[in-house]
Amino acid sequence: MVEEETVEKEEVTTVSNPKQVVKTTTVTPPPVKTEHPQKVFEKKKTIFRTYQIIWYLLAVVELLLAFRMGLKAVGANPLSGFSNLVYALSNPLAVPFNGVIPSTISGASILEWSTILASIVYLLLAYGLTHLMQMVKPVTPKEVEQEVDNA
Repeated sequence: MVEEETVEKEEVTTVSNPKQVVKTTTVTPPPVKTEHPQKVFEKKKTIFRTYQIIWYLLAVVELLLAFRMGLKAVGANPLSGFSNLVYALSNPLAVPFNGVIPSTISGASILEWSTILASIVYLLLAYGLTHLMQMVKPVTPKEVEQEVDNA
């Protein structure tokens, strides 16, 4: 709610006659344009939800890569259903990093250093995205929870 403030100015003009002419002017400043508090709340809520989505997707990616590393480390049978599913889902995430660091093989166990590198890169990517958004419009969960009337 914007309160309008009026300012009255008096100008005194002296004419060659001994009479004074007084001119009164009323000036109304333009209203300050602000967004409705509900719109501000919705914007902050959208940005906060985007943070949550980014971190949720990172958790899914990290979980898949962790299962991949664990199954390879214990030498799980790649033809079993669960192992095959984990490898099929995590392969597109791990392929860009294959060959960057050679794997360590000991018997049936394989330690894929490239998968560890992929986990670190995806973590840094999510962290960078959220901080980029923070620079654009800083929002904390507390701000989202704040009542619209107090904004």
